[in-house]
Amino acid sequence: MTQVSIIVPVLNEEVGIHSALSRLCRNFPDCELIVVDGGSTDATVELASRHATVITSERGRARQMNEGARHANGDILWFIHADTAVDPDALGQIRAALADPAVTGGGLTLRFDHRTPALNYLAWTSNARARRLHHIFGDQAMFIRRTVFDALGGFPDLAIMEDLEMSRRLHQRGRLFLLPATSTASSRRLAAHGTWRMIAFMQYLKLLYFAGVAPEAIRARYTAGPRLFPKRTPQAARTSRT
Repeated sequence: MTQVSIIVPVLNEEVGIHSALSRLCRNFPDCELIVVDGGSTDATVELASRHATVITSERGRARQMNEGARHANGDILWFIHADTAVDPDALGQIRAALADPAVTGGGLTLRFDHRTPALNYLAWTSNARARRLHHIFGDQAMFIRRTVFDALGGFPDLAIMEDLEMSRRLHQRGRLFLLPATSTASSRRLAAHGTWRMIAFMQYLKLLYFAGVAPEAIRARYTAGPRLFPKRTPQAARTSRT
């Protein structure tokens, strides 16, 4: 049977890491499980080491995933976010999809851990985009054939959009497959900023990327959140009124 390595990049995930890794161990006991820590300052490493092989890496999702792949033994590399719950049926579907040598990788059908009109819309458009444009993002639990991953040199070393760029490169090498098995992503960041606002914000960030804006600048904009103008200090606000 084809060996599958699950790679989980983490950073300060102590709140949910135990339940996430316990679920992966229970549902996919024959998979190699590797957690790649990017410098957590909480108990993430201690908790993760009870369930998986834990390695450390420079911070940055692309670098962490590449380091995990470097240590992995699997013929299939499966990248799963710590706050994402994966359908147990996914493993069999991944193996079946990659039995076709023309398939380079793919992802799972996205849904969210809460249902609202905005979240349902985002899941629907994300899945349609994956099918038609072959753009697969990290919350869809991307899986990649190891030989193709190595030939591409791993994920591009980008500050953000590494998953988008990787899916574009994979599609150039062969077919990408969106599986019916689901990947249930956390809606915590979306809810914190407002889902519709975040949907518009994420589309804006993608436009910046396609326009050639440096990924470091896009990452900084993403970290700042979906606000139109930078927060001004009280002193600046008083000055502007004088």
